[in-house]
Amino acid sequence: MSEEHHLELNPKKTFTYRVVASLIIGIARVLFRPTVEGRENIPLEGPVLIAPIHRSNLDFAFTLFMSRRKVFFMAKESIFRVPLLGPLVTHLGAFPVKRGSVDRDSMSSAEEVLRQGHALVLFPEGTRKEGRSVHTLHDGAMFVAARTGATVVPVGIGGSDKAMPLGAKLPRPAKIRIVIGKPILPPVSDGRVSRSAISSKSEELRVELEGVYHQSL
Repeated sequence: MSEEHHLELNPKKTFTYRVVASLIIGIARVLFRPTVEGRENIPLEGPVLIAPIHRSNLDFAFTLFMSRRKVFFMAKESIFRVPLLGPLVTHLGAFPVKRGSVDRDSMSSAEEVLRQGHALVLFPEGTRKEGRSVHTLHDGAMFVAARTGATVVPVGIGGSDKAMPLGAKLPRPAKIRIVIGKPILPPVSDGRVSRSAISSKSEELRVELEGVYHQSL
């Protein structure tokens, strides 16, 4: 990756992180009473790609309940140019990606996060979806996992679609249940991993993701 794209990521939970995270967690506990099953399935060290179901804009907030690790996630570049907001989301683990500049840049950033040994949140469905079924996934998550050796952990988040469905501007109280599945090993090969191997692993992730999602409902 070129120098201009190098990411400076701080894995430590800074004072700002702890204050803001505590505020978000406190509000979430009051409004959503979240419970978590399988937290031990997220490794405490090494690269891990956390792959949650995506049914609501609130889903990012619930990543704070999944692991003792600080997790990183993508946010559109324009956010980082907003005074106060930019530094704030950086403390929370966000890193910039250029929307519209192509997925290649986003995937390169995701790869670097994992090569630095961090935990990365990446929604394998891409955009928010509706319904109980998980349809064919994009291969992006498993492609990145194959290139970095990261394990992939499927996560079901039940109830977030009721708390803030598509089109809603404000959340409303709803019970949230988070189910974290067993880690899935990345596709491997002596040489370059084939597209068919990546697609096969993506299907394995789809099945497991649908399973933990149904458990969380």
